[in-house]
Amino acid sequence: MGIFARLFEKVASLRGEPSQAELDEIRESLIAADLGPTLAGEIIDLVRRERNDLALAVKSELMKCFLSDSRELIRRDPLTTIMVVGVNGTGKTTSVAKIAERFHRSGEKVLVTAADTFRAAAIEQLSTWADRIGVAVHSSSSGSDPASVAFDGAKRAASESFTIHIIDTAGRLHTMSNLMSELGKVKRVAEKVSPVNEVLLVLDGTVGQNAIVQAREFMAAIPITGLVLTKMDGSAKGGAVLAIERELSIPIKLIGTGEKASDLENFEPSLFLDRLLAS
Repeated sequence: MGIFARLFEKVASLRGEPSQAELDEIRESLIAADLGPTLAGEIIDLVRRERNDLALAVKSELMKCFLSDSRELIRRDPLTTIMVVGVNGTGKTTSVAKIAERFHRSGEKVLVTAADTFRAAAIEQLSTWADRIGVAVHSSSSGSDPASVAFDGAKRAASESFTIHIIDTAGRLHTMSNLMSELGKVKRVAEKVSPVNEVLLVLDGTVGQNAIVQAREFMAAIPITGLVLTKMDGSAKGGAVLAIERELSIPIKLIGTGEKASDLENFEPSLFLDRLLAS
């Protein structure tokens, strides 16, 4: 049973006005589901005010967590360049492949560039994905300068009339400032050839509030235009999604729901909330 289903069940079982102890218990369960203390407090206020139509009131309140910004991936003619960043283990390279597959399926000519030259298997992993989904891949040897690889990929994308160029960058801990600053260099060098239109940050939807900490460090290193949440196949608590967009003011554009190339969905706040409240 999901956190909100338990909330509604708990409230329905209350007799009369909830006691402070009961409200504290509800608050703790909401915080444990990664809503964060501020949003948990707002839900508690709803419990006090809206006992009869609580589910409707909760959805209305939670919708305020989401931006009105467009969630479409930015497209520019004749070439769209997308840079994908994130911490190791978030599913970054797999997300690159899923995005490439989506564009390829819609008829675009797609090039993926393996600028993650630090992780031993990253180039091979992306090349395997590219072969599987039928898109071109640009790569160099392991240990090559990532900015140089991105630059060469950008030149190839422009000269060979690709319409989509996706740059996979090295996964890095958000606490390693030297590696974080390198992201800016990769972007600057690629933009000597063609503008980077979209910078997507991949976040693990299961890590809760820590995802917000990660995101703030990436935002300090490079302008982020959209978020991709991975591992949203039912294992995520869900509350983190609400807190992430509200705290960061960056739109969630895509969610990964599985391991297959097709397991990528547009993020739709209302549908997400319907699932979350019904779970």
